Amino acid sequence: MRNLLKLSGSNRILVLLALLWIVVILLFAALRPTMFSASTVTTVLQFSTILALVSLGQCVVILAGGSGIDLSVGGTMSLSVVLAMLAVKAGLPPSLLPLACVFAGLLLGLFNGLLVTRLKILPLIATLGTLFIYSGLALALTGGAAQSGVPGWLLPWGRGAVLSLPMPFVTLVVPVFAVAAVLLLCSAWGRWLFAMGFNERSARLVGIPVDRARLLVYGLSGLLAGVAGLVSLAWLGSGRPNIGQNLELESLTAVMLGGVAITGGVGGVGGVIAAVILLVTLKTGLLQLNVNTVWQVGIVGALLIAVLLIERLSKRWS
Repeated sequence: MRNLLKLSGSNRILVLLALLWIVVILLFAALRPTMFSASTVTTVLQFSTILALVSLGQCVVILAGGSGIDLSVGGTMSLSVVLAMLAVKAGLPPSLLPLACVFAGLLLGLFNGLLVTRLKILPLIATLGTLFIYSGLALALTGGAAQSGVPGWLLPWGRGAVLSLPMPFVTLVVPVFAVAAVLLLCSAWGRWLFAMGFNERSARLVGIPVDRARLLVYGLSGLLAGVAGLVSLAWLGSGRPNIGQNLELESLTAVMLGGVAITGGVGGVGGVIAAVILLVTLKTGLLQLNVNTVWQVGIVGALLIAVLLIERLSKRWS
């Protein structure tokens, strides 16, 4: 216990997540041993791919401070998918579908950034508004129907696996999180984000272009939501206008559970990916135990409160 208290905040969160992971594994091993199979690992990591990409975007927005939050990530993902599929049906070459999906997400994210940095709208209000706009447009443009016509060459990548590891997880999540970790820890841009989150006024005084950096992180969040939308197209074989439903809350939970301070300036991507896999494992296990989805949401919420409470108490004891 003393060794746990001596750890820094981010390391302490990682240890707590590891302990929770062990508890979850032991619990499911006792209640349903058959769930530990290669197919379950593939399923967990496949679902984790989409949530991890969206959570990474949420992470950098929150790290930058300024009451930053992106509640529109689910709507951004849904509308990116719909716009890309409609563009292909309108004559865009199918080979450009991935680029269209990612570019649509980038534009939607930059629009959020403009609302926050130029119009000075509180991020919570701005992104809550665009959540409804993006989600509503995705449903209105399609009538709520899934859009078929995903190129066949995209499906083997979206549904493929190497040693039970889904191809999108191996080729996207692992390298993207590695690059993000290096940028946050070793680049001037990463130091800017931490400085902005820790004390925005001081960051402005030392010459950091706060508004430009914040616009960039919202654009990055939208871009990653577009990439997550591309993964859903390659996995499901169709563009679903409600594919991003509830991702805003799940991504926020993963970020906070991963040790990122809601006020910004503290945290890292390692805890976020660990929290994502823990959350998806927990939800998958509860699903296999036939636990009602209402209880699943409650259990995830209780887990978040418990971890944050333990972290707060450990800080006080240390």
